[in-house]
Amino acid sequence: MRLITILLLLISTISFTSKAQKMEGEITYEKVYHWTKIYSRASYLSTEEKDRMKMTWGNDDEQKQEMKLFFNEQKSYYSYYKKQENEGGYSWNEREYKVYRDLENEKRTDIIEMLGKVFIVEDSTRAPKWKVMNKIKEINGYMCMMAVTEDTIKGQQITAWFADNLPVSIGPELYGGLPGLILELDINDGDLVITAKKIEMKAITEDLNVPKKLKGKKVTEAQYNTLVATHIKDSVKAHRNPYWSMSY
Repeated sequence: MRLITILLLLISTISFTSKAQKMEGEITYEKVYHWTKIYSRASYLSTEEKDRMKMTWGNDDEQKQEMKLFFNEQKSYYSYYKKQENEGGYSWNEREYKVYRDLENEKRTDIIEMLGKVFIVEDSTRAPKWKVMNKIKEINGYMCMMAVTEDTIKGQQITAWFADNLPVSIGPELYGGLPGLILELDINDGDLVITAKKIEMKAITEDLNVPKKLKGKKVTEAQYNTLVATHIKDSVKAHRNPYWSMSY
């Protein structure tokens, strides 16, 4: 009888531990653009034009969006947050932008509308060359470590803050590959900041599988990067902001 009791306690403990370690939930991010800062990097604008822009916009240059990340230990899905009808408020009607990750099979599927077309980026996942720094900060109750990398295609400096006690290698936008979930992403020192505002560890009902029927042009990561690089080069040459027709 004593042996049976011990075994039952062991089974109960193992079951509880396994449930406690289950990584599943959804995160609401706030995505904030600072357009004055973004335009200040435009090489084709004169100092006078940049100063005039700062005076015109002042501190009212922010554009905010809410994004959602749904995840478990095998898969994730990231896109715009769509408000329910009974919630009220404004719902963004944005370009197509859906990011799927198959962590188990190391596959990515990104559905991105750019230059008036929808591209389906299908490839294996490749983590950026992150450098973990000796800095920490708290984000929404989680202690996070800092990591940095560079987007050589767009010429952007990327800073990520990840929680190693949420051991899922994903994050907002197209970023992941760290030993923990990214709760904040800073692009070009504040040009665009994406911060986790609500973290809910719970069973999810959102479908994390890539839809079977997709409309768009299928490309590899390398082909997509070439499209982005060419568009930026052509836009700068024509004195246009490249980010009116693609994501920053």
